[in-house]
Amino acid sequence: MKRRVLFVCTANSARSLMAEALLRDMAGDRFEVASAGTQPTGPHPMALKVLEDAGISAAGLHSKRLVDVQGRDWDYVITLCEKAAYECSALLCQPTQPIAWDFADPVPTNRHATFVRTLKEIKERIALFALVHQKKTGPEPFSYDPVAVFKALADDFRLAALLLVRHQEQLCVCELTEAFDVSQPKASRHLATLREVGMLVTERRGQWIYYSLNPQLPGWLVRVLDETATSHTALIRSPLERLQAMADRPVAQCL
Repeated sequence: MKRRVLFVCTANSARSLMAEALLRDMAGDRFEVASAGTQPTGPHPMALKVLEDAGISAAGLHSKRLVDVQGRDWDYVITLCEKAAYECSALLCQPTQPIAWDFADPVPTNRHATFVRTLKEIKERIALFALVHQKKTGPEPFSYDPVAVFKALADDFRLAALLLVRHQEQLCVCELTEAFDVSQPKASRHLATLREVGMLVTERRGQWIYYSLNPQLPGWLVRVLDETATSHTALIRSPLERLQAMADRPVAQCL
């Protein structure tokens, strides 16, 4: 059975339409793909042009309202900007896997080169998404690239969030936003990065999604996290205090 992916941005005129066409072209045999906008305006001619120039079919692409796709069961809802991530939070509360990406809107520039660059950036991210979420015939272990791992950890929020998840074993994104006092889109975007490199896994519990350390982490990475956590307890001291002070865990807005 194909897994269902919905791309969402504000106007559904460029970024999400490009993403829809790209994933359909790259892995249409494995994914059922659609896109929508929180304030759809119609396909931008330059978005269609760069797809055509790249040899990617734009057949059937059209802008849709978010409300038109809310009744369907999406396995993944991928937002392509922070505004869309915030505005479609009601949809993300359904039992789906939310992923938050953030690409600059090429429409205001109205420049061909900007659209080409945006297409290239989205294509690279979708290639990684398709690779990470490919169906496997057996329990094949994740291939951990040390460069990708340390690049993901070279961010203070991601490192601290990973250590806090390790400490608590499982956390919902709403708990992380409270612990670090950050916006939901920011937390989701960074958690998606950690998940994409194999350090976090997710589990659905009703309408909520919880994050935990991947049980298949290689020994060298487990030792790195253990040593870091032991030697740098201050990294999660304040977030842990805010987390423990939460009145209700989790709350309704959890992803």
